[in-house]
Amino acid sequence: MNAPSTLQLRHLLGLEELSAEQITALLDMAAQMKAVNQRRIKKLPTLRGVTVLTFFVENSTRTKMSFELAAKRLSADTMGFSASTSSLSKGETLLDTARNLEAMAPDIVVIRHSSSGAPRFLSERIGCGIVNAGDGAHEHPTQGLLDLYTMRDKLGDLRGRKVAIIGDIAHSRVARSNLHGLHKLGADVHVAGPATMLPPGVHALGCTVHARVEPAIDGADVVMMLRIQRERQGNDLIPHAHEYHRFFGLDAARLQLAQPHALVMHPGPMNRGVEIAPEVADGAQSVILEQVENGVAVRMAVLYAVAATRGLESQGA
Repeated sequence: MNAPSTLQLRHLLGLEELSAEQITALLDMAAQMKAVNQRRIKKLPTLRGVTVLTFFVENSTRTKMSFELAAKRLSADTMGFSASTSSLSKGETLLDTARNLEAMAPDIVVIRHSSSGAPRFLSERIGCGIVNAGDGAHEHPTQGLLDLYTMRDKLGDLRGRKVAIIGDIAHSRVARSNLHGLHKLGADVHVAGPATMLPPGVHALGCTVHARVEPAIDGADVVMMLRIQRERQGNDLIPHAHEYHRFFGLDAARLQLAQPHALVMHPGPMNRGVEIAPEVADGAQSVILEQVENGVAVRMAVLYAVAATRGLESQGA
């Protein structure tokens, strides 16, 4: 398995800085990795001898576990980092912590941090490959990639496909990564949410903005729901969860406005009965669990691409 010569990826900090060709190459590589995950023995020797550190300063379930599983399936050695039991809780700076971790000689650091720009900060100061697993309200590039992969796997070419992203756009790093990626792959992106959750200038990211959910969903090939990011808001920006569901939640009636084949997506964790009705989340059009499955393959592709660019991959792979 060889990385395309066009894909040079010393770090993955965001989809904003990747070209359409690089994104497509990563999705193609993820398809190869998914085939590995469907085998009886789900293992490649590709990253034997490579050490991957998962450096998660924010809580995570799906992302952290899938990165660790992805690294193990590529035969990498893994180390986990918990902020709550580290010296960060004693006042040590991010840079000092990172330098101490670097002294232990990891090859790739997968970081999730509450501060936007933390992955780039580290990429400019330590010698490891840095993979952004979500930084503040900035980007979540591997979530964006797995969402793109899921859409492309189900719908084929995304050029001209209508994708609706509904909810807390202002505080969602997932929304930003998807907006960058979908725009570069030629999708027709529409966003909707309460005025308090639509960031100024969001249309500059190449999307159509709606104050109501119905026109965004109308005729859509994909409907992606986002949860309310209460941990990043400071104060509640909606009067009540039930009121939010009434005006912006996805239920069976609203889903009928979309194409009959429309995919229902959610990056998780879901707030059932708030942004999405249970019958829709568990319905025939939902690909939410497939997103989780595809996340492992996409993260395998990203780790492999970073390792290959840095000349770390096993020569016998």
